[in-house]
Amino acid sequence: MDKFILFARPWWVNLLILIPIIGYRAFRKGLIISKTQLLAAAAFGVAFGYVEAAVVVYLRIATGLLPSPLGIYQPALMLNGGVRSLLAIEFFRNVATIVMIAAVAALSAGKFKERAAIFLWVFGFWDLVYYLGLWLMIKWPASLTTPDVLFLVPVPWLSQVWFPYLISGACLAVVAACSFRSRA
Repeated sequence: MDKFILFARPWWVNLLILIPIIGYRAFRKGLIISKTQLLAAAAFGVAFGYVEAAVVVYLRIATGLLPSPLGIYQPALMLNGGVRSLLAIEFFRNVATIVMIAAVAALSAGKFKERAAIFLWVFGFWDLVYYLGLWLMIKWPASLTTPDVLFLVPVPWLSQVWFPYLISGACLAVVAACSFRSRA
């Protein structure tokens, strides 16, 4: 088990803890989001999280970081500058992830406040299922104190797995609480 590390790097990644707090302040009077919207957005987040985990498993096999279960992949990307190419691919995959989640949020709600809430809702499910999917497929991360690279935009964000779990779980709790508050 890895030693618990409180802070992420670079330093400003730690400011993500403010997102659920700001979200609660913005959404506390209630959100106009239907159960159908929440369920559809959650379904997208869950499915997208699983797809993202599968992609990472394939990348690890292709780069030789994981043994191939079928013996068919060779770590060819390690040759001829492939690692640099892989980092560029990962960078743009990170950008594409945020664009896709933002697009779903934009299509799901009419007002900015509800769009922001749907973004946090989808992101929360995506992030939690991503790590759950990795654990189910390859038994990684071994614990919540396992170090990880969270994003590569604009530079690598480094923390232990507990950090994104905390942020994503808090975002889900805030959106749920504020969505159901408006119906009560």
